[in-house]
Amino acid sequence: MHDLEFEHLHVSAVDDTVNEVAWAADNVELTTVGIDIGSSTSHLMFARVHLQRLSTALSSRFVVVDRKILWQSPILLTPYRSDYTIDVDELAGFIGGCYSYAGIEREKVDSGAVILTGEALKRRNARAIADLFSEEAGKFVCASAGHHMECQMAAHGSGAIALSRGHTATLLNVDIGGGTTKFALIENGRILATCAIAVGGRLIVEDGDKGLTRVEPPVQEVAKSLGIELALGKPLSAADRKRIATRMARMVMGLIDLRQPNELARSLMVTETWPAGLANKAIDAMTFSGGVAEYLYKRESRCFGDLGSDLAEGLRHALAHRRDLPSVWDPGQGIRATVIGAAQFSVQISGNTIMIVDPDKLPLQNLPVLACDFALGDEIAPDAIASEVRSALSRADFEEGESPVALSFPWRGDPSHARLHAVASGICAALPRTIVEGMPLVLLIDGDVGKSLGRVILLEVAPRADVIAVDGVQLKAFDYVDIGSVIRVTNVVPIIIKSLLFT
Repeated sequence: MHDLEFEHLHVSAVDDTVNEVAWAADNVELTTVGIDIGSSTSHLMFARVHLQRLSTALSSRFVVVDRKILWQSPILLTPYRSDYTIDVDELAGFIGGCYSYAGIEREKVDSGAVILTGEALKRRNARAIADLFSEEAGKFVCASAGHHMECQMAAHGSGAIALSRGHTATLLNVDIGGGTTKFALIENGRILATCAIAVGGRLIVEDGDKGLTRVEPPVQEVAKSLGIELALGKPLSAADRKRIATRMARMVMGLIDLRQPNELARSLMVTETWPAGLANKAIDAMTFSGGVAEYLYKRESRCFGDLGSDLAEGLRHALAHRRDLPSVWDPGQGIRATVIGAAQFSVQISGNTIMIVDPDKLPLQNLPVLACDFALGDEIAPDAIASEVRSALSRADFEEGESPVALSFPWRGDPSHARLHAVASGICAALPRTIVEGMPLVLLIDGDVGKSLGRVILLEVAPRADVIAVDGVQLKAFDYVDIGSVIRVTNVVPIIIKSLLFT
């Protein structure tokens, strides 16, 4: 997989003529882990990620230039108890066994993510699962979830992003999992739009003579629309199973056409639908990932008592009878797409313009991010900055000074001393208890002013502040961050961005 749109170096070995210290100043190698706990299956993957400083002069930004899978686990059917909650103890044993089989020690893991996806998000103990694996899987591993985020991870991990960029093509990646189907529209390697619907292969599970052992609410809606009654302990006829799978396949096909969903499909959407104006968008090819894709590409033939093979057959039939559709490409990864994305695309690195007063206090974990929209005109009013910080605290229902938080904001305009001082004064005025009690004052800035702003705070505004000013970090709809320990020589820190969304 070679999907890089920027200049970079290939470093396979450092010979005797290369200064190893100089190489280390511009390169970082991290061992990462991705854990995917989904509606149907759970699995784990270890990877090694090589990040390199951009070739632009004096750049402090590091980007991924190489990714290598070190070990991947077998696929585990996500274990559920009789009350429909996920069995945390069995998952913990599975993860512990994976570390042993892979021969990787927990302390050797630098970064990664636990991803709760689809129906797993709805389990009553979802937060307990996230907390458990955040602690068990290594000190930088984060818990992360969210349908839009999973769409993006599947697009990356499946290989669809690489295909789109490599072929200068517009692709639609369709990731069909156990509880949801995620769509990502990709143009020249850039994701234009994502959406997801509660259609998946494991919304129903039937266990031989026991009849139906699992019936999820979304499939109940589909069955009701067909006049089919589903009940635990009762069998499902082959004809009714096919009718349900066919109706699900039609809803997926409607979204493949970039159409607005009908009433039933709209009720099953777990995100907003496609943005207006995409209906006539030309698509060069489609790619499929997720567990159901294994049946579509004929890499799997076994039946697990669910709708996986039936849904794949319904889609295969619909695709075969549509001459107007673009061709179908195999992106390379199916059921493991999300976990590959989790292991390889969840880390950012901030570079050499950071300010960290006390590096020994790192790492910091689970810092809530308060997104601020500062008015950064030519003249900046400190009172306005302070008011925005207080508003961000209020929106998040946080009491200032009770626990550390991270302020996130983009920097716009010149980094003049007057503008930096105004921002520093406003921030410190809004966080008096944080400063007095010696809590970390964490600033996450999209712009290269971290060190300058940190120095103004420390030397002129609040000398007692425990400043951690990290720049070059892009935050969007994420809620929590982990800030890793400083990586020596390069003087960078890994930033793990988390989105804990529990419905």
